Amino acid sequence: MNAEILNEEIGKRIKTKRLEANLTLKDVGLKVGLSEGNIQRYEAGKIKGIDVHLLTKIATAINTTPEYLMGWKKGKPDGQDVKKTFKIPVLGSVPAGIPIEAIEEILDWEEISGLSGSEKDYFALKIHGDSMEPKISDGDIVIVRKQCDVETGETAIVRVNATDATCKKVLKNEAGIILFPTNPIFEPTFFSWDEVKEKPITILGKVVELRAKF
Repeated sequence: MNAEILNEEIGKRIKTKRLEANLTLKDVGLKVGLSEGNIQRYEAGKIKGIDVHLLTKIATAINTTPEYLMGWKKGKPDGQDVKKTFKIPVLGSVPAGIPIEAIEEILDWEEISGLSGSEKDYFALKIHGDSMEPKISDGDIVIVRKQCDVETGETAIVRVNATDATCKKVLKNEAGIILFPTNPIFEPTFFSWDEVKEKPITILGKVVELRAKF
């Protein structure tokens, strides 16, 4: 593997583990003493010859190992990547101004397995409405991994302007983001990057599993 490809692979692993740890670029930069822009460049594979000591600091900040970031070892240290079975709460909504952990209105509990992390890293949400048809229907349950950002094209739970959260596909471009309903009878909603900060638009987590009703 040549150096350019290796840097890109390391960058992808850094970003994956950062999102799993629910950390922003700024958070990681503060932990390791780098600017937000430099962390972004590392994730994009744009910095050549990554210093081993710095890679170790980044790995510690995002709860993994330098061996994993280099591609020598899969998973997290000390058996943290062991996939367990645990139960998570099914929420009917995610009200504004209340941390997910503090929501008391729990509809049910879902047992999940085959996912890394613990019950603190996930929640389930009952879908209301048909804007994500045909794949996600009214009454379905989605399993959500808590993280503050997603890749373009991924489905997320998003809070808009301090209202209850909604389930939409997130599309990004240089001008801003689009909350995209997969049901064609609904219109996509565009927000400029300035509006994302001002309203704000907050990503609460990525949808990682669908449990459809029958």
